[in-house]
Amino acid sequence: MNDLFLGIDTSNYTTSIAIVDQYGEIIEDRRKPLVVERGKKGLRQQEALFQHIKNLPALIEDLSTDLSHIKAIGVSTRPRNVEGSYMPVFLAGENAGRILSRSLGIPMKRFSHQEGHIGTCLLGNKSHEDFLSIHLSGGTTEVVRVRVAKDNLNTELVGGSLDISMGQLIDRIGVHIGLEFPCGMELDEMSMDGRLIDRRIQSKLKDGWINLSGYENLFKRLLDEGIYGREDIIYTLFHHLGEIIVELIKSAKEDHHVNRVYVVGGVSANSIIRTGLAQGKMDVEICFPHKSLSTDNGVGVAYLAACKEGWEE
Repeated sequence: MNDLFLGIDTSNYTTSIAIVDQYGEIIEDRRKPLVVERGKKGLRQQEALFQHIKNLPALIEDLSTDLSHIKAIGVSTRPRNVEGSYMPVFLAGENAGRILSRSLGIPMKRFSHQEGHIGTCLLGNKSHEDFLSIHLSGGTTEVVRVRVAKDNLNTELVGGSLDISMGQLIDRIGVHIGLEFPCGMELDEMSMDGRLIDRRIQSKLKDGWINLSGYENLFKRLLDEGIYGREDIIYTLFHHLGEIIVELIKSAKEDHHVNRVYVVGGVSANSIIRTGLAQGKMDVEICFPHKSLSTDNGVGVAYLAACKEGWEE
């Protein structure tokens, strides 16, 4: 029987547990989205932490794998690999991991949530070549230089958004038109019936960084004016975000001279953005995880537990 590894991730909006083998094959992938009251734009940390504490026992009990076959546990314990990076929600997963580790007599390895997302692109790939990764999610729009080490993925922040993230921008637009939070999937479906509007929208990228809050005001105004159809405005939003990502990649590649870019996080699942990046002519290899692994999950940290030592406490 192949060696098996358990992954736990308790991000802002999903409780996740997964099991993979040493080759990156997914054995189990269990997730439970956190509940956000209709009309709200998110959850406070204490609300999310409480839901994780309720969800974890049920997800663990639902696993069909005999846990005595697990060799190590990987857990997301912080948002990013930098000093002071901290969010209370990750305590739920860390505490569950510590209990399982002690009960099963196996090591628990700590990783960041961002490393877990990048790990979904590395399934079965043990290359030691440095690369860039763009993390696009509800709380993050970051370009990081990744240096592959024995223990972990050493990341250096080299670009991204200076204010709100792309995920926040998308969700705020969705809530503005009456959708339930989070709104990404529903807006993606809506945009399939849209086309690009005849409106010049400039990207103001400077030294690899951009401010996105102005686009929130612009697209809300376009929706309120009623000149263009909703589907066309949403299509244009995603098309423009794709153009911004292309510019972020070009800027980072010029400075860091890498040949591969991993695009991860929930926003990377968007159909229009994926198409735009595939056609972006950036002279680098663009890699995405499977769409189902773009959103928050425990698969990435499970695989990292199979091939990395993790961060010390």
